Amino acid sequence: MNTPATTTQPRVPVPGGREPLLAVTDLVKHYPITKGLLRRTVASVRAVDGVSFTVGRGETVGLVGESGCGKSTVAKMVTRLVQPTSGSVRFAGTELTGLRARELREFRRRFHIVFQDPYSSLDPRLRIVESVGEPLVAHRIATGAAKRRRVCELMELVGLSPAHIDRYPHQFSGGQAQRIGIARALATGPDLVVCDEAVSSLDVSIQAQVLNLLKKLQRELGLSYLFIAHDLNVVRYLSDRVFVMYLGRIVEVGPAAGIMQRPAHPYTDALIGSVATPTSSGGFRRSRVVARGEVPSPSRPPPGCRFHPRCPEAFDLCRVQQPPAYRLTGDRLSACHLRAGEAEGVRDG
Repeated sequence: MNTPATTTQPRVPVPGGREPLLAVTDLVKHYPITKGLLRRTVASVRAVDGVSFTVGRGETVGLVGESGCGKSTVAKMVTRLVQPTSGSVRFAGTELTGLRARELREFRRRFHIVFQDPYSSLDPRLRIVESVGEPLVAHRIATGAAKRRRVCELMELVGLSPAHIDRYPHQFSGGQAQRIGIARALATGPDLVVCDEAVSSLDVSIQAQVLNLLKKLQRELGLSYLFIAHDLNVVRYLSDRVFVMYLGRIVEVGPAAGIMQRPAHPYTDALIGSVATPTSSGGFRRSRVVARGEVPSPSRPPPGCRFHPRCPEAFDLCRVQQPPAYRLTGDRLSACHLRAGEAEGVRDG
């Protein structure tokens, strides 16, 4: 059998050997659980437990998994809204985790995040011209009339009328409010936009419109996206590569179309089967794997493969040994002992 894994996750290069815009290595976030008057640390919630991935320039990378698997925590660490416990986040060749506030401020112009609920991320007391223009003022790009002109340009860019910049957030629909959130994320001309469940709260028809807008903006502006969602159908539509996350770790990596057509990890198969996925024959895909029970607590992850308590295909080795990330054909990785027989090797370091 192949060499067993260490605790680190796969280090996956950008296809084609390009220098990645974003390179995340062994990213960890543990939240301490304290007890007693002295607030002694008795355990930790292992929200993210050694995640590695890259995002190339002009590429969309999807990060997908169930609620509670650590996706949003990854998004917040990448954008430095949350400080990692350990690990590396390199943006355009610069390590971000050790930067001081003033140094980090210069990089914040180059990456922004779009949140799930647009109404929560927009101040209800501010007019749109102020909300969208806030990054322009904060980074000393534009004020006054110049700021107003730039906000009008951004509103047109996302398909909204510049005549509405003096309205308040509650005067817009959910889809329009999310477009405003996207406009604000684009205000400083970023290279990377992190979309954290950016379409999950929208109706299906509105989702399609926003996804098409994101594709259009990528073509026109050369943006890179880290697109986080729990719906693989949505991720497949927008993403070049997909990283499947379960209980704080990456369990499968590959091209979006390949993962949807032939998942190499039982969890991915179960995730696909949890939503209606149309097939070429006009029907809907049925998963061969149905996950049992509930997701274990991240404060007490199971030994061995973390998915084994819910996996109908688990065997004895799964219960005691963490699987390595086996390298498969077609730029695929799968952290599953079932793939040992077809693996071309084990991921690097």
